[in-house]
Amino acid sequence: MTATAPAGTSSSPTPATPARRTSPLTTALAQLSSAVGLLGYDDGLHQMLATPRRELHVAVPLRRDDGRIELLSGYRVQHNISRGPGKGGLRYAPGVDIDEVRALAMWMTWKCAVVDLPYGGAKGGVAIDPRGYSPAELERVTRRYTSEVMPIIGPERDIMAPDVGTTEQTMSWVMDTYSVNSGYTIPAVVTGKPIAVGGSLGRATATSRGVVHATAAALADAGTELSEITAAVQGFGKVGSHAARFLAEGGARVVAVSDQYGGVHHPGGLDVAALHTHVAETGSVVGFPGADALSNADLLALDVDVLVPAATEDVLDEATAATVKARWVVEGANGPTTREGDQVLADRGITVVPDILANAGGVVVSYFEWVQAQQAYWWTEREIEDRLEQRMRSAYAAVAQRARAEKITLRDAALVIGVRRVAEAHQLRGLYP
Repeated sequence: MTATAPAGTSSSPTPATPARRTSPLTTALAQLSSAVGLLGYDDGLHQMLATPRRELHVAVPLRRDDGRIELLSGYRVQHNISRGPGKGGLRYAPGVDIDEVRALAMWMTWKCAVVDLPYGGAKGGVAIDPRGYSPAELERVTRRYTSEVMPIIGPERDIMAPDVGTTEQTMSWVMDTYSVNSGYTIPAVVTGKPIAVGGSLGRATATSRGVVHATAAALADAGTELSEITAAVQGFGKVGSHAARFLAEGGARVVAVSDQYGGVHHPGGLDVAALHTHVAETGSVVGFPGADALSNADLLALDVDVLVPAATEDVLDEATAATVKARWVVEGANGPTTREGDQVLADRGITVVPDILANAGGVVVSYFEWVQAQQAYWWTEREIEDRLEQRMRSAYAAVAQRARAEKITLRDAALVIGVRRVAEAHQLRGLYP
């Protein structure tokens, strides 16, 4: 049958919003405990690594277009800055809370260390559903939030980037607010900006390209190529949509994709280019001609070679992980697998390329953008893509070598590498006073 939009909708289907089952912070702390155990660190160092260095809770008053005043909650967490300034996205989503931001900041710390960037981990968020606000209202939210967190951000302190619910336009507003208050233009305070105001070529699709580079490296370890596999992508947003495109361009047969409204499936392979056009016209993958409808849960259980969860946290828990038939799970989203789900996948012999490695392409090219802004000299797209591929493949090789040597999973190997590098920097710097 052909997929259709949910009943009662036309151009704007109603999103499914399942309740979160596990706190991302619980998962992040459990992952850290595992790495600390493997590294043999004492309780004091463990506590230092588990605790954010700095966090800021801010009130964000918003004057709505109709004159009403609405009060929103905002957060910025700098988890660790031992290796360099904080680096992390700004998220606009209704479920944002301090524990989610703490978890995302912690994952950013390990992610930057795994791909050997001179950054610490940070994250920010505002509890808002951007779909319910006008562009003018979102601009006011962004500028007020920026002004509230301004004392702790900056090119040498903490650099923002787009995340769920934010865009390159959001980053332009952040940069302008910070610059106006400083008295001169400071492009390096954010990454993921438009090219016209100091952004980098290749940044918009960098996370997705990194996912595909990580996938190709994992396949090569098993003597397989992209052209020989089938894939399913959960999430057709900024990461998943381009990952599906790059997988298809690499020769993979992308048989299913989904978004917050539903999914579509075609065993012979979806026309991903046509699907992009359909989404641009309708706002969802739902209703794509010639494809069958399926739910997000059904997509996770499809009999494919590679599954790319690129939507939200905690979609692969103990129950859903037991249904996965893919041989490889490549995490495009942050924290899509709970600790219990991870154990189920490991017990079943399914290789998981973890988020702190698989989706690090975005922060790698954010680093490139930051470097270019600091130098006021911009690289070609070919230079950026070559450097990104080299960085991703090198990081994967180091993680895979560690996993084989210690007979541990790729996730544990990535965490051990990331946590060790951060702990080493902390120990070399020492405590002050």
